[in-house]
This record gives sequence, C-alpha cells and structure tokens, in this order.
Amino acid sequence: MTLVDDLKQAIRTIPDYPRPGIMFRDITTLLGNARAFRRAVDELVQPWAGAKVDQVAGIEARGFILGGAVAHQLSAGFVPIRKKGKLPHATVRMAYALEYGTDEMEIHVDAIRPGERVILVDDLIATGGTAEGAVKLLRQIGADVAAACFIVDLPELGGADRLRAMDVPVRTLVAFDGH
Repeated sequence: MTLVDDLKQAIRTIPDYPRPGIMFRDITTLLGNARAFRRAVDELVQPWAGAKVDQVAGIEARGFILGGAVAHQLSAGFVPIRKKGKLPHATVRMAYALEYGTDEMEIHVDAIRPGERVILVDDLIATGGTAEGAVKLLRQIGADVAAACFIVDLPELGGADRLRAMDVPVRTLVAFDGH
C-alpha cells in the first residue's frame, strides 16, 4: 500500500463539522494506529535526518503530539506554540488570522536562541493563517525557520503556497480536495 493510501485510510473524515459544508480531517484515528502514526512521523522526519535541526516547534494541540515525535527522531528540542495565556513564563505574542476573525499565539521569549534552525510542525495546513502567524512569531525571536511540515494539506485553500511565499519550504504527506 502506498504511503498516501495508507495515511488517507487512517484519517477519519467528519462531514459538516464544525459547520455545514466542511469536511473535517480528523487525525486522531491516525494517531491511534501505531503503524500509520510511525509511518507519518518517519516521513515528516526523512528530509531532515542527519541535518542540523536545533528545535521543532509544534502548534497547539495536535502539533504538540507530532512535533514531539519529530523532535525525538531528530534529536532536537521541542518548543510549544500555545494559545494566548497558556504559557507560565515571559512570552512573545502574535495575532493571526482565522477564517472568521483573529486569535493570538505565544511562545516563551527564551524558547529559541537567535539563529537556531527550527522546523514547524502541525497536523494540517488549510488557509495558512495559523502557520503564517507561527512562522512570524518564530522569526520575531530570531529563529531560522528551515521548514514547515504537515500531515494533511488542503491545497485549494492555499496555505502551503502562503508559507512558500514567505520562503519557508513546506512538506505535506497527503492532500484532500475541498475544505
């Protein structure tokens, strides 16, 4: 079975969630499938195996799960990017655009040293607003964002292209049509 087929079969699609017309791509079923989870992590890591990666930054919450596994495989540190008000130490904050409004994310001011090579990880890239905000936040504290990795891409929404326009290489493993 090909990687794409294997991963697509492991991802549950929930129609009309969180609102009518949306096909929600739920990776919790992939996370619960040991073989598919391992395969996904191995594929996210593969381009950087043996390369210098100092930190892996994961976007709350599924990015924590994937990012932790990727960081472990790369012998890199892990840095959480959290929603506003969730981190206990001094933070740097960035507002970012959502489909219907804005939100804010934070990172500890001392999470990354200037010049450290960082890979950004999350489960899915759609419009790219959250990932773009995370890249800006990482760069604000001096990170060299080497790449962004996602299991799922919704290419019609343009998020991966939005990151590439910021000179961030993007790795995705499977693409789904629609929203």
